[in-house]
Amino acid sequence: MSVNPELVGRSFPPTAPYLVGREKVREFARAVFADAAQHVDPEAARALGYADVVAPPTFAMVIQDLTLQQLLAEEDSGIALERTVHAEQRFRYTRPIVAGDELVAQLQITNVRPFGTGAMVTSEAEITDAGGAHVVTATSVLLIGGEDA
Repeated sequence: MSVNPELVGRSFPPTAPYLVGREKVREFARAVFADAAQHVDPEAARALGYADVVAPPTFAMVIQDLTLQQLLAEEDSGIALERTVHAEQRFRYTRPIVAGDELVAQLQITNVRPFGTGAMVTSEAEITDAGGAHVVTATSVLLIGGEDA
C-alpha cells in the first residue's frame, strides 16, 4: 500500500494534556547536551524570568511524538514505520516550554509528495498551553519508502 494522498488536510483529535516535568526537562537537556543553566537549575531559570526550568527547543518533539503516533496508527495512511525515516524537523515558537506547562497538541497533515516509489509526508503539530495559547508549531517531514524499496 502506498501513502494515501487523501491524508492532506486531515486533522487529528487533540492529544491528552501533557504535564511538562522538571526532571523530564533535565533528562532531555542532558541527552541533547543542552548545558545552559536555565535547563537544569530552577533558580537560574527564575533569574531569567521563567517560573521553572526551560526546556531545550527540541523538547517539543516529545509532545509532537504523541501526534505522530496518531498518524502511524491510521489504518488507511499507507505509512509503515519500518519504511519511515524522520527527514526534517522545524519549530516555530511563541514562547519557550517551561516545567509545569500543561500542553496539548493537534496534528494536521499539510502535504503528501510522491518521492521515488514512496512519499514525503509533511505534518504540523500545533502545541498549546492549558489556556489555549500557542506555544510552538512543530513541523515534521517523514520520508516513507515504497514497498519495493
